Amino acid sequence: MYGFSIPYLVITVGFMAIGWFVSNRLKNKFTQYSRTSLMSGFSGKEIAEKMLKDSGIYDVSVICVAGKLTDHYNPINKTVNLSQAVYHGRNAAATAVAAHECGHAVQHATAYSMLKFRSALVPLQNIASKMINILAFASLLAGFAFGMLGNTILLAIIAGYAVFTLFSMVTLPVEFDASKRALQWISNHGVVTEKEYKMSKDALFWAAMTYVVAALSSLATLLYYVMMFLNRSDD
Repeated sequence: MYGFSIPYLVITVGFMAIGWFVSNRLKNKFTQYSRTSLMSGFSGKEIAEKMLKDSGIYDVSVICVAGKLTDHYNPINKTVNLSQAVYHGRNAAATAVAAHECGHAVQHATAYSMLKFRSALVPLQNIASKMINILAFASLLAGFAFGMLGNTILLAIIAGYAVFTLFSMVTLPVEFDASKRALQWISNHGVVTEKEYKMSKDALFWAAMTYVVAALSSLATLLYYVMMFLNRSDD
């Protein structure tokens, strides 16, 4: 039965532990940097609106959404969606997140190639996700019969994880570039002090690490199934 061997469980549990550590670190950093008020007094909403204006973007709205760390840019309806803590926050953490999401808006406005590539991969990733879920469910219901299908099933799983890995790898430059644009803007426009800049940079670093862990986890899983396929082929 595919997906439940000891090596697979080691990979899964290992990256779950790493992911938990990074996610917990990010939350702690956000909490820590939310305690110190920004000298400029700007809220996340004001930071976002100012960065969009300074970037010559006037067709993107800044809205408040429910949840914690639910911040994102929606290219479909052109909205920068900020969680309540970021939207109303007047601190380095809120500044970092708001500017980062606006970084994605700038990428969209300037037709950043990697963002366009990632967007093009979304439908393919959705298909791959459904396929993997179906195969995983089928393996639980009929493990031994499922295993008899052999290489055909393995190749389908490899194809699915290849898409996941490609998407997660393409996401990395998109996220790092958005953070780079954010940090350049907040530095060049004097909305933060040197100390606040370091806080913002550190917060964005740990946010980026969540994507790095996801990419490495996907790659490790893909390689696991590739090795399984190669070992079966040698039998």
